[in-house]
Amino acid sequence: MFSLLAAGSEIPPFFVLLTIVLLAVVLVSLFLVRAKQSLLVGYFLCGILINNSGLLGVLGLEDVGAIDALAEIGVVLLLFTLGIEFSLKEMKALRMPIFVGGGVQVAMCVLVGFLVGAWYLDSWSLGLLLGFVLALSSTAVSMKSFEDLGMPESPQARTALGMAIFQDLGAILFMVLIPPIVSQSSGETGLGAALVKGLLFTLSIILLSRKGFPEMLDAVARTRSRELFTLTVIGLCAAVALASGLLGLSPALGAFAAGVVVSESIYSHRVLSDILPFKDLFLTVFFVSVGLLIDLGVLMDLWVEVLLFSAFVLVVKALIVAWAAKLSGLRRGNWMVTAAALCSTGEFSIVLLARAQDFEALPDEVAQVILVSSALTMGLVPVLMKYSLGWAKAYYRWTRGGRTVPENHTLGMSGHIREMNEHVIICGFGPVGRNLYENLQLANIDCLVVEMNPETVKRLQREGVCCLFGDVQDMELLLLARIRHAQAIAYTFANDTVAMKSLKVARELSHDLRVYARANFGSQVAPLQRAGVDFVLYDEEQSGRALIRSVMQGYDADIEPVWQSPDA
Repeated sequence: MFSLLAAGSEIPPFFVLLTIVLLAVVLVSLFLVRAKQSLLVGYFLCGILINNSGLLGVLGLEDVGAIDALAEIGVVLLLFTLGIEFSLKEMKALRMPIFVGGGVQVAMCVLVGFLVGAWYLDSWSLGLLLGFVLALSSTAVSMKSFEDLGMPESPQARTALGMAIFQDLGAILFMVLIPPIVSQSSGETGLGAALVKGLLFTLSIILLSRKGFPEMLDAVARTRSRELFTLTVIGLCAAVALASGLLGLSPALGAFAAGVVVSESIYSHRVLSDILPFKDLFLTVFFVSVGLLIDLGVLMDLWVEVLLFSAFVLVVKALIVAWAAKLSGLRRGNWMVTAAALCSTGEFSIVLLARAQDFEALPDEVAQVILVSSALTMGLVPVLMKYSLGWAKAYYRWTRGGRTVPENHTLGMSGHIREMNEHVIICGFGPVGRNLYENLQLANIDCLVVEMNPETVKRLQREGVCCLFGDVQDMELLLLARIRHAQAIAYTFANDTVAMKSLKVARELSHDLRVYARANFGSQVAPLQRAGVDFVLYDEEQSGRALIRSVMQGYDADIEPVWQSPDA
């Protein structure tokens, strides 16, 4: 019946597949939430079940490339979000974890993977490919797990982030090197030509990030259209990904590069506020798409190899990461948590594997083992991190504290925003906002400015002011501004409509927040107060009182001005 329906319909196969995936994920997630198990493993298993249940064959989706399309889209979107969260500005602040920890970890993993792969696969090129795969971890899974544990700004998380940044930089080089290394055809582009392509692509991205992209985003931002802004960002991502693919590189690499370009602009937080609601969806699609690529028949014949390789990855990589984390300055057993966060292979590992398979570099059995092990190790990261906290405490007690070393890494501006507490969120930086900021600074009170004028944001960031570009009505932007940790929010513009819409969202996120707002006319005061504004500055009243006081002083009348509202 299903085959008849599918044959008689004009529904695109990709849409059918996506619908099946999303519905299956919902059902599996409900079960796993009740069982208090990791959702990531469930997504992976969901993909395996869909691909091996015969459902795709019934619906005629086996030979139309819908699975490959879904996998490609999942990887591209996920790596775009990772690129946005990648910060070149924090490389200086996290130089120890990046260059010492990350450098040691990547070098050792590539070496170990190369030796094992060259021995087992009897090929130095495949050994090098295995080293590349082993060197990379899942930034998305590890950072999400730190957030779930309430530790996004802990020394363990900052060290893991620094090492992940170095991995991402290494992944760019690995992506360029894969074709000439694994290609068996004499007609393929050589190593030198591949490096030249990679260099040209990098230089082009740097050039466009300085001239081209900023002007385009500035022009779109001035329209104040959220829909157009989001459309422009996604369009830039797709264009860079396409250009990367046309150069013989990977579209996923292009998407990551596009994200990095956006991350270095003043609009990075605005883009994050638009993308964050979909980030978990991208991660879900990615994991399910990995499961869709796995042949259960092959897996059943190779389950021993899968378990052995997974154990090899977890143990060897955990030891290397732990050593690298200690070299980065982590003590008191905290390196165990970082080791658990980065002991898996990652998204870029799967991208590299897919890129190598484009050249038929690996036997299908070996590729399946690596693919399943990557998904399995990524799925185990949240569980291992949860247990590692107890292991770290036990180790600290056992060593009686050991030698303590400062573990706080200096943070860039985005890090300072993530550290803010008891601060005031200033919405708008006109004359009122500017003077409020300057007075709060004199009182040593932390402030965070939210502004919609891109030129103002650029100037403030050059001056070292913590400032976000975005719309104060956006829940994700308010979360990025750490509204749950703020003491007050001040709407310094006299737009009661925007203030009330933003206030509704702000009150949902923080009930104890003190709210200040302005009103141009008396008719706006009562609605703002009913909406929950603690203090309303009535501009007409303040101006009227000041005018009355000035006139009375001209007659030496020392009395307090009396003001009667027109609504009274």
